[in-house]
Amino acid sequence: MRPVTVLALLALVALCLAGAADAKPSGAESRRGAAFVSKQEGSEVVRRLRRYLDSWPGAPYPDPLEPRREVCELNPNCDELADHVGFQDAYRRFYGTV
Repeated sequence: MRPVTVLALLALVALCLAGAADAKPSGAESRRGAAFVSKQEGSEVVRRLRRYLDSWPGAPYPDPLEPRREVCELNPNCDELADHVGFQDAYRRFYGTV
């Protein structure tokens, strides 16, 4: 009984592999160069993505206080005070007006 089952399974595997090797994907000839796009098409995709990101309401924008925040973080006293009273007050106390 076992040899018959093993032979049947092997025949089924051989048929499946032979069928997969003969079959061609649909439209394989027409999509031959689909992996590469022209420079114009590529730049259009990038422009579309950039437009989408610019119109997104949560788009990141540069923080004007970031350079001052970094200066305050480099000074341990200013950084510690910023944890207690806030960055703007700590920077004002150590370096003058914000």
